Amino acid sequence: MSDITARGYARPEVLVSTAWVADHLDDPGVRLIESNEDPLVYPSGHIQGAVEVDWTRDLNDQVRRDYLGREGFEALARRCGITRDTTVVFYGDKNNWWACYAYWVFQLFGHDAAKVMDGGRLKWEKEGRPLTREVPSYPATDYRAPERDDSVHRAFRDQVLAHLDTPGKLIDVRSPEEYSGQRLHMPDYPNEGALRGGHIPGAANVPWARAIDPEDGTFKDAAGLRAIYEDEKGLRPGDDVVAYCRIGERSSHTWFVLRHLLGYDKVRNYDGSWTEWGNLVGVPIEK
Repeated sequence: MSDITARGYARPEVLVSTAWVADHLDDPGVRLIESNEDPLVYPSGHIQGAVEVDWTRDLNDQVRRDYLGREGFEALARRCGITRDTTVVFYGDKNNWWACYAYWVFQLFGHDAAKVMDGGRLKWEKEGRPLTREVPSYPATDYRAPERDDSVHRAFRDQVLAHLDTPGKLIDVRSPEEYSGQRLHMPDYPNEGALRGGHIPGAANVPWARAIDPEDGTFKDAAGLRAIYEDEKGLRPGDDVVAYCRIGERSSHTWFVLRHLLGYDKVRNYDGSWTEWGNLVGVPIEK
């Protein structure tokens, strides 16, 4: 973790290196969780001992557009064999999009003993580290969770509407084409139902991937991140910031960067994002 500490992050303890993970594969106090966009990735090979948490099947309510409740989260944690004291380390494909998304959901239930493996699957594979197809099985625990708390890390549409009348900042982490309204969805992805294109008024566009090194998927150092978010876009650590994308996955990555790597205490993820805002009747939109 020495290299991570040297990068100047506000909270370097939330990141671990691939080397750290390799050294803790047999640590009973650590549980690896792989979260991917593609459900075929985990079965094709994963880090020894890692359990899969699927973003649609495991983290989302299967009827309403919402996340699982307390009982569902307890069942998930028990199945993964973790306790409140277990250090959970997330990693995955897409440069940790979904790993950060899963990390963010775990924070809604107050599981603070959580970290992200810097570089995700990309860095692990580039280093030639081993993968296995053996699916681990752990004894079920008696995990007890508090009720989900949406107040600190999550923003809802009415709060975003109110946010427009405050000095708070909005960060749209989508591609420039989505931000401008030229596209209703990411390139090479299906349209997920937004009827209007554009962005929330006043939002600055900072595509999520600017925060990473494209060569190995690791996060840029704090100086590089401050150059993007603060020097270019004028954010400050005391700002009240709301990040959004299309369904909250890319913006959870940016939420992680702002909250932990740069130390912003007032940053929330608007997971309704453009698939909600682009369908709302009467809300303001800019192009």
